Amino acid sequence: MGWLDRERSIAPAGYNRWLIPPAALAVHLCIGQAYATSVYKTALVKHFDASLTQIGIIFSIAIVMLGLSAAVMGTWVDKNGPRKAMFTSALFWSGGFLVGSLGIFTNQLWLVYIGYGFIGGIGLGIGYISPVSTLIKWFPDRPGLATGMAIMGFGGGALIASPLSAALLAAYDPESGTQGWVASGEAVGMLFVTLAIVYLAYMLFGAFTIKVPAAGWKPAGFDPNKVKAKSLVTDNHVSASNAIKTKQFWLVWIALFCNVTAGIGILEQASPMIQDFFRQPDGASLVSVGVASGFVGLLSIANMAGRFGWSATSDVIGRKRIYMMYLGVGAVLYVLLALAGSSTTALYVALAFVIISFYGGGFATLPAYLRDLYGTFQVGAIHGRMLTAWSAAGIAGPLIVNAFLDAQGTPGELTAEAYQPALLTMVGLLIIGFIANLMIKPVASKYHEPAKSLDRESAMES
Repeated sequence: MGWLDRERSIAPAGYNRWLIPPAALAVHLCIGQAYATSVYKTALVKHFDASLTQIGIIFSIAIVMLGLSAAVMGTWVDKNGPRKAMFTSALFWSGGFLVGSLGIFTNQLWLVYIGYGFIGGIGLGIGYISPVSTLIKWFPDRPGLATGMAIMGFGGGALIASPLSAALLAAYDPESGTQGWVASGEAVGMLFVTLAIVYLAYMLFGAFTIKVPAAGWKPAGFDPNKVKAKSLVTDNHVSASNAIKTKQFWLVWIALFCNVTAGIGILEQASPMIQDFFRQPDGASLVSVGVASGFVGLLSIANMAGRFGWSATSDVIGRKRIYMMYLGVGAVLYVLLALAGSSTTALYVALAFVIISFYGGGFATLPAYLRDLYGTFQVGAIHGRMLTAWSAAGIAGPLIVNAFLDAQGTPGELTAEAYQPALLTMVGLLIIGFIANLMIKPVASKYHEPAKSLDRESAMES
């Protein structure tokens, strides 16, 4: 297995850095399936005779494990390189689907928690951070664009997984096409097995093709002084252990937590939510199951576009300013969604699209924000620790939404008014995040790494 070692993946002289983003995308597009869970959420509720909250826990466990594994394994990923990390991620992610399918076939919900949630969540975390520090080193001139190119794949994963899952569920279930059809548990189990095989192949392709730059490499014509001149951008470096001691780390953590909590509640409930918002007095919805599935795909486009577009924009206007937009403008949009979103489907879709683009943009901008504050020394490990905010939000977001909805009535009979308490709660969270982001200033010099430590690290990499 020596081919997985970092030194075996160092790029030769003259290597084209634009070959790196496709390798990163191969992993992120696969693990981005996590955002398509709402497609089969109702099927699992029926199969296990469970509540929305009980099924929502599957997604929450996966996001919790994403953050925890990213935090714990961040330094390991930086040390061993992206190839070994991507390979490990592929095994865990695919293995999680297989164990989850076993839980569905045997009607054991706890096995789905362990499979998709725990095991798959570890694959999510390692896979998510595996290319980040590598991309930042390949693109020091445009870190926001670089991370946006890869991380947009995580947001866009549902764009592929949502229609693919819907088509496979219909193909695997002989009852598909009947009025009021909900996929059977067996169909969902077969879907999990199929995704395990497909995702393993694509993720291994990413692992085979990723490369890291040689020590001291810089792109032609790159002037570091232009990057240093921007507000909050440092030319010093901070270790992961010191970063968590700074107030900036926790202020960014709060801002990320609030932004993610607000967005994840909608994503996890996306398919049934749009149907509930346009439910008629007789209980039928103006939005069909097929249209709702398409809406999930549209939100995936918003998530993906926001990760690339807003992150690239942050290279121009700065990371702090763009987070002000995510949180401040986002709060206004949530108020409009709660109070007027049910007036027309066009308004609902437009508001949700922009909100989710902010959600995705926050993730893609984060690595560049951390690079600005802490340098590139251990930015991957710092990023991994920061993703514990995602873990916390993965619990808070779905629980807030599902708890309010369970208290309001029965799934399939809810209306737009049932969502207002949850959405207005998200507005309060976004305001808190906005204030935290305003308080961020450059990191104090006492946390900077001495030059000798950096020289030793550079020597090890070469």
